[in-house]
Amino acid sequence: MAASFWYESSSDTRISFSEARWDPLGRATELPLPRRLVTTTGPSPAAAPPLGDVVPCVVQAAGVPVSALAAAVPRPRVVVVALHGGAATSAYYDHPGHPRLSLLRTGTALGFTVLALDRPGYGSSAGHTRGMERPERRVEVAYAAVEALLAGRSRGAGVFLVAHSIGCELAVRMAADERGADLLGVELAGTGTQHNPPALRLMEEWRRNAARRPTGRRMRDLIWYPADAYPPDVYGGARIGSPAPAYEGDVVRTWTEDFPRLAARVRVPLRFTLGAHEQVWRSGPTALADIGSLFTASPRVVVDEQAGAGHNTSIGRTATAYHLKVLSFVEECALAARPQRTEGGTR
Repeated sequence: MAASFWYESSSDTRISFSEARWDPLGRATELPLPRRLVTTTGPSPAAAPPLGDVVPCVVQAAGVPVSALAAAVPRPRVVVVALHGGAATSAYYDHPGHPRLSLLRTGTALGFTVLALDRPGYGSSAGHTRGMERPERRVEVAYAAVEALLAGRSRGAGVFLVAHSIGCELAVRMAADERGADLLGVELAGTGTQHNPPALRLMEEWRRNAARRPTGRRMRDLIWYPADAYPPDVYGGARIGSPAPAYEGDVVRTWTEDFPRLAARVRVPLRFTLGAHEQVWRSGPTALADIGSLFTASPRVVVDEQAGAGHNTSIGRTATAYHLKVLSFVEECALAARPQRTEGGTR
């Protein structure tokens, strides 16, 4: 059955947010909801995203409306599915006013279809959080959204996941799921198993005095360090921000224990990136190697430190460099997935 899409009437119509209040993880906790996300409907493949354009759309996925940004090419090398981090939206991968930093636009220029989902509890699914505290429900909705968005579309060599920060939780769970063996690969950025001491101290301070929330601005400063790594209108994330769903509190509390267990179940190629100026998570060569060692079932693991980047690798000044590295890895995964040719033919 063809997916149904709802679009904004103009690509110039974008969700814009005012200055936010921040929680101890640097997440916006008070933001106005978008006044309009969609304006028209289309029940047939003819209403699918125009090729090459970045188009906001909504699909029904396991009974939940899931919004996304979609950029499609006619015969993609691969379909890249991108999952944003906490207190953000899919616009993290296509920041308004900065097309050169866009994963979607860079991807389509290189022959990839790119879908940036609003994760469960964000965007159109913000009012549909019942059951989302269960990880298996979030995985179900995410896979259903990908299937709906790709109905009638070519997938090329397969589907590759890209994720940032707390979005890595969903990506790793999707990859560890039995359906994950069919993925082409995974890229994770901005996560880990050990927080940096300053971030850990701020989180503990907040837990002791949650009513006053004294640490939000300081945590935001860590997440957005250094300020000159971002264009001035990008720093702070006001134009891509969103309230975070309540279930993410549980994700944060258990992630450092869940991550190693889930990582061992990932059976596809894995790439992991930390910014050179990462302040939230322990970073550096040893930290990168430690994370890479968790993926014991993966046939290939690559770790990388992105020069010049802070925590938010996809919207800083080095985002293009980062995206080109990621898409190079995606291309390598596509080549590895092709049947090998020998003198006697294909094997």
